[in-house]
Amino acid sequence: MSESKLAGQFFDAAIGLLHRVRDEEARNIAAAGAAIADAVAAGGRLFAFGAGHSSLAAQDVVYRAGGLALMNLLAVPGTVGVDVMPATLGSALERVDGLAAAVLDSSPAKPGDVLVIISLSGRNALPVEMAMNARALGLKVIGVTSVAYTRETKSRHVSGTYLKDHCDIVLDSKIAVGDAELTAPGIEAPFAPASTVVTSALVQAVMATAAGDLAERGIEPPLLRSGNVDGGHEWNGRVMTEYRDRIFYRH
Repeated sequence: MSESKLAGQFFDAAIGLLHRVRDEEARNIAAAGAAIADAVAAGGRLFAFGAGHSSLAAQDVVYRAGGLALMNLLAVPGTVGVDVMPATLGSALERVDGLAAAVLDSSPAKPGDVLVIISLSGRNALPVEMAMNARALGLKVIGVTSVAYTRETKSRHVSGTYLKDHCDIVLDSKIAVGDAELTAPGIEAPFAPASTVVTSALVQAVMATAAGDLAERGIEPPLLRSGNVDGGHEWNGRVMTEYRDRIFYRH
C-alpha cells in the first residue's frame, strides 16, 4: 500500500470524525460555549486541564492568537507533556490518587469558575478526581472525552466511574478505543491517531461559540491577537491589563 494512499485514508478518517462531532455534539458545544460566556460575563475565570497527549488540546487554547485571554492552563507537574523523563512517569502520575485535590487546593480556581478537563479515556484517577474535586469546590466542569472508553474499558478510579460521570457538560470526541484510525498489511499494530485533531477542534469550537455568545450579549470577547501582526502586542497589552486579575499565566 502506497504512503500517499495511507495519508489519504487518515485525512478521510479525521474528516469523518470532525463531521460527526460537528453534527452530533452541536447541542453540547453550544451549552459549553454558553457556560464559558456566563463565567466571563460574571467575572469568573477559565481553566483547562489535560494529561499526556490530552494536554495538547488544553495548551492549544491558552495564550494564543485568536483565543480567549482568560483561559489558563491548570498544570499538574509531570503530566503536561512528554518532556518528563522517563516519559512513562507521566502516565504513572495519571493514576496517583490525591494528586488532583492537591493541585486544585493550591490553584487560584474558585466557585463560579469553569474548568475544561480533557481526557481521551477518562478512566484514570487524575481526570476523574479533578472533575469530582472541582465540582465540590463549586466550579462548572466541561469534560472532553471519548465515551466509547466507558463501554469498552474498566475505570482505574476506586469509584469505578469515569470523567464523564462527574461533568456538568460532556463533549464526546467519538474516538475509538485505542486511538488509531488505520490498519495495513505488514503493520502489526493499528496506527495514525486522530484524537488530537478532533479534540482540539472540539475545544476550539467551544471557544468560538463562547466568543459569539459574548458578542450577542454586548460584551467584547477578551481575545488575543497575534504578536506577529502590526499592533498585536499593543492590543494584547490592553486586554491583559484589563483582565489582569483573571489571567494567571503571566505571573
